[in-house]
Amino acid sequence: MAAHDDPPTPARRGRPGYDRDQVLTVAVTVFNEQGYDATSIADLAAKLGLTKSALYHHFESKSAILALALDDALDALEAVVDEAEAAHTEASERLRSIVRGAVRVLTAKLPSVTLLLRVRGNSEVELAALARRRVFDQRVTAIVREAQREGLIRDDISASVATRLLFGMINSVVEWYRPGGAVDPAELGEDILRVTLDGLQSR
Repeated sequence: MAAHDDPPTPARRGRPGYDRDQVLTVAVTVFNEQGYDATSIADLAAKLGLTKSALYHHFESKSAILALALDDALDALEAVVDEAEAAHTEASERLRSIVRGAVRVLTAKLPSVTLLLRVRGNSEVELAALARRRVFDQRVTAIVREAQREGLIRDDISASVATRLLFGMINSVVEWYRPGGAVDPAELGEDILRVTLDGLQSR
């Protein structure tokens, strides 16, 4: 390399004071506090102490922020199922792995998962997220059904109902779990397994 070559240009971080990830974090917090539909770009800019044009420097629209946040939650949840299917042959063990992993994702990505659970399909972004949630639910339901066929989980409960009840408990954690509080996320996953899957096991 020639001695007079200029040094490489550093990665673009956007407006001073905030990078893209920080803007996303604040925006998701505001969406959860006020509701996505009730939050305007002006609200986000005011919360960040930026002009609207500065905010648009990071994201082209409010829906782009929403899409990124929902993808963050969904990508992590889908990876949990992928990993469980790759690691375990018995359906009951895949299901236990999914419960532990889903709780881990929820507690680690609490704001984005909370936002995911609150979308109602009022936009194309939300509809796409809901479609991915349905596929996720279908994958888990298929594993529950397989565990029933294996005789590992009682079969007097519909597999789809069992899945809804299971994730109803997991998803309820967003309403009360607080990062850094007294509840250990790893132990929480085990507690949910004890309350749910142990009760679903065949006797």
